Amino acid sequence: MKLIRVFQGMRDALAMALEAIRDNKLRSALTLGGMIIGVFAIIAVMTAIRTMESSINSGLNIFGSDIIYVQRMPLIQMGDHSKQRKYWQRPRLTYRNGLELRDRLGKKAAFVSFIDGSGGKTIKYKKKKTNPNVEVDGVDEWGLQALNMTLDYGRMFIHEDVEYNRKVAVLGMDVVEKVFEFEDPIDRVIDIDGIDYTVVGVMERKGQMFGQSQDNYVLIPMTTFLQYYGSRWTSLGFSIKAHDSDVYESTKEEVIYHMRIIRGLMPDEENNFEVSSNDALIETFGGFTAGIKMFAMAVSFIALLVAGIGIMNIMLVSVSERIKEIGIRKAIGASRNNVLFQFLLEAVFLSLFGGVIGVILGVSVGNLITLVMNVDPVIPVDWVFIGLIVCSMVGIVFGIYPAYRAAGLDPIESLRHE
Repeated sequence: MKLIRVFQGMRDALAMALEAIRDNKLRSALTLGGMIIGVFAIIAVMTAIRTMESSINSGLNIFGSDIIYVQRMPLIQMGDHSKQRKYWQRPRLTYRNGLELRDRLGKKAAFVSFIDGSGGKTIKYKKKKTNPNVEVDGVDEWGLQALNMTLDYGRMFIHEDVEYNRKVAVLGMDVVEKVFEFEDPIDRVIDIDGIDYTVVGVMERKGQMFGQSQDNYVLIPMTTFLQYYGSRWTSLGFSIKAHDSDVYESTKEEVIYHMRIIRGLMPDEENNFEVSSNDALIETFGGFTAGIKMFAMAVSFIALLVAGIGIMNIMLVSVSERIKEIGIRKAIGASRNNVLFQFLLEAVFLSLFGGVIGVILGVSVGNLITLVMNVDPVIPVDWVFIGLIVCSMVGIVFGIYPAYRAAGLDPIESLRHE
């Protein structure tokens, strides 16, 4: 029986709270507005960040599994001009360096591959041609694994293609659609800067990353690339695949050790080359987004604090306007707890209702970034629950004082109030 009475009391208190909210639409709307803005701010920012993280984590998976990438400069460069100059002053990585690294590692690595590229090329076939924005990349027979790509049809380069500087090419899907709209490109001859290349394969489509196509390229053998596009300034990238994840770190240490010998570095000299991986890239971007998250949380905390103070002030006004109502309720038998619970429920309901609207708007606005980056929308379920829990806490914390004040009114004095 006692449990039933408690339940009935909660039901009556909720009904009266909803009636009070309905009878004071303007005041309730103002209260909702503050809470909506606070929750909207944090959910919109967190949704946008989560969407960006999803895009970055998938987009930065540019190397194959268990791949160690070595190049002259960092993939992500930060710092002032003097630091950038230090990178540019490093000796370049040559094809001969890569061959020596391959010989030194031997069976300690699955393979050592070579990568370099040159953008802004026009691909021609008969009377058709692409825009002058196609990237031509030089790779060896391990290029697919090194670049985390998949062949759609045809074949990839073989050792003899690289060994004998053959003029063969593997096309990205954008190039195929532009110049081979109704033809099978295999064994057709394309023109790149006046040089004829026989198409031997077509790559599977990868889609976009950060709004840019990843399929607008042509692959040619690395030796052929160096023959036509290499210069004294060319510095290659080396991709080294560990046999599996268990020996990844030891293979990485071996790579660094042998690269230091190849570069002629003394024990006290720092590396004049960079070693990267997918995890390192994602971790670097994770550091960027962590700072943005902290800033967004600080701003949102201030917004929710202001909204909470607004709830408290409006609820205090509500108490002062309804003193006679409180007196009547107490006179006909309402307990102190009944009154306290009614006003507390009113504050919590307003907070939660505003929070739900803020969550819906925040997720919708936060996912607008998907239209720009062409990625799948994301709903940060964890932050949705966090936002609603915070709304409840705000309603309780900032509603408890007005509710306590209402519950403490003397019924006789309240009835005399005009």
